[in-house]
Amino acid sequence: METQEVKNTLDINQIKQYLPHRYPLLLVDRVLDWESGKSITAIKNVTVNEEFFNGHFPHKPVMPGVLMIEALAQTAALLSFLTMGQKPDDNSVVYFVGIDGARFKRPVEPGDQLRMQVEILRTARGIWKYKAQATVDGQVAVEAELMCTMRSATDASQPAGQ
Repeated sequence: METQEVKNTLDINQIKQYLPHRYPLLLVDRVLDWESGKSITAIKNVTVNEEFFNGHFPHKPVMPGVLMIEALAQTAALLSFLTMGQKPDDNSVVYFVGIDGARFKRPVEPGDQLRMQVEILRTARGIWKYKAQATVDGQVAVEAELMCTMRSATDASQPAGQ
């Protein structure tokens, strides 16, 4: 009997258990694979029905770069929660601490599939640092190093690391 490689996948209903985001800001459609403490690969199917295409830009629709970074951050948050083996509660929030070296290499248009790959670089004092990249058809669309922290909503007004 042939052995099959088992992949850790998540469908949209499972993703919604880990991310508080909902339409129109939920930007991860499926997790293709993840390894605890290491990396995750997920996809975002980009369709012309996305709200932001009405204004960005009607004559040449492209996905805003800030939303590509947000999609990568949501993918990173998924990896962190999966690594910790816990789901966020109603009091959990994940905040950006920093975005370094963001580079936009190719426009993302309706019909594209954004393939997001995020790797944990390190965690220290409650701050997670990730290497993140999104590609379309094997071409890099965006890359950046992201730093995030998880806080309780009641403590969210306090600076990170305090």
